[in-house]
Amino acid sequence: MKKFLVVILVELCLLAAGMIPKTSDAETLKVGIVDLLKALNESESGKRAKTDLESLIKSKQASIEERGKNIEKLRTELERQAAIISPEAKKAKEEELERLIRDYQRIVVDSQAEVKKKEGELTGEILKDLREMINKIAQEEGYTLILEHAEGLVLYANKSLDLTDKVIKRYNESKAGKK
Repeated sequence: MKKFLVVILVELCLLAAGMIPKTSDAETLKVGIVDLLKALNESESGKRAKTDLESLIKSKQASIEERGKNIEKLRTELERQAAIISPEAKKAKEEELERLIRDYQRIVVDSQAEVKKKEGELTGEILKDLREMINKIAQEEGYTLILEHAEGLVLYANKSLDLTDKVIKRYNESKAGKK
């Protein structure tokens, strides 16, 4: 507590002595907040990217489910015929089942990686464009600082500081103008 008071007293003395510059009325701090996740999800490009990603996920899921059904079919067939087929035939079916399971697991991992890569491609460019739009707004309107309203980083901000809707509107307009 003593250190805190000493620091404040030193700063006040330096300020009084003119060693720390005072901000003039012309240099007022103008701060804004933007929720990039909301802007990404609510922009027209973001909505299209989300739709594209969902269709890719559905196609991958259909393929994976089909392979899963084939595995279950072979597993049930093997269980039903286990007592009546020869040991060699049983071993061959078990090996085929293991191969199908390995293929299934590989396809699941590959599909997840492909979806993640596609998501990065689709959203990366949009986020880059949104950041450029934020910079443009900041320069045009004289903002000193614009923060990202991410969960846990900004604990409180007055709603009047939120520029998200303005960013979305300007971004959508800029994309519509390019078409």
